[in-house]
Amino acid sequence: MSMQTTPASTSRVDRVPGVMGGSPILKGTRIQVASVVIAACEYGGVDGVLEAYPHLAAEDVADALVYYLLHRDEVDVDIADLQDESPLEEDDQTLYAGNGEA
Repeated sequence: MSMQTTPASTSRVDRVPGVMGGSPILKGTRIQVASVVIAACEYGGVDGVLEAYPHLAAEDVADALVYYLLHRDEVDVDIADLQDESPLEEDDQTLYAGNGEA
């Protein structure tokens, strides 16, 4: 009995000039591969990504993660950029203090 495996795919990943700075995105969305990778890390894998992005299919997430594995250096730059754009920095702790003091 032979086991057949499905080849890894990135067919659902695209680059569109002018969309998300030309970063790799999932086709038909504005969701960057980097965002999927971050969500997978933060929310515990594919199931967590699907909860965060319920309109995505498991195949979308799988293709994004395969793309990351094949283009890790490139996507890591996008991840760093996204993390640099985080709306709350360390200096913004006053937002959490009820009295305005850090």
